[in-house]
Amino acid sequence: MDNQTNIEQTEQRPPQTPPQAGPAQAPNAGAAPARPPQQPRRDERPMPQRPPQGAEQIRRDEKMVYIGKKEAMSYVLAVVTQFNNNLPEVHIKARGKSISRAVDVAEIVRHRFMPDVKVRGIQISTEELASEDGRMSKVSSIEITLSR
Repeated sequence: MDNQTNIEQTEQRPPQTPPQAGPAQAPNAGAAPARPPQQPRRDERPMPQRPPQGAEQIRRDEKMVYIGKKEAMSYVLAVVTQFNNNLPEVHIKARGKSISRAVDVAEIVRHRFMPDVKVRGIQISTEELASEDGRMSKVSSIEITLSR
C-alpha cells in the first residue's frame, strides 16, 4: 500500500522541467514585447523648445502687475519682487474701482520701499467690456509705468 501511495503522490505533482536555454521559449511569451530602455515613452519625452510666439508680449506680461481686489501690500510685494529680479521697469494696470488701489501701490513702492524708482508714465483709457447680461459697458483703466 505504501508503494501505491507514493505512486499516486508522484502522479499528482506536476513534472518539473529544467529551464531550457535557447529560442524555443522566450520569457514573457504571452506579454507584449518590451521597449528598449533608451527610448522614453511618448508622454515622457521632453517638449521641443520652440521660440515663443509673440515673445515681446510675453516679456511685457512679465513686467505687468494687474491690480484686483486684494490688499495693496500684496501688489506692492509683487512690484518689488519684479524690480529685485532686475527688471528695469514694471507696469501696474487696473480697471474701475481698483484704479485708486493701483495709485496707492505705486506710491507705497516709491516712498516706502524703493525711493530710487520713478514714475515713467501714466496712461488712462476707457475699455468696453461685455457685462453678464450681454450689454457693453465702458470701464476706465489706468497703466502706471515705474522704472529705476
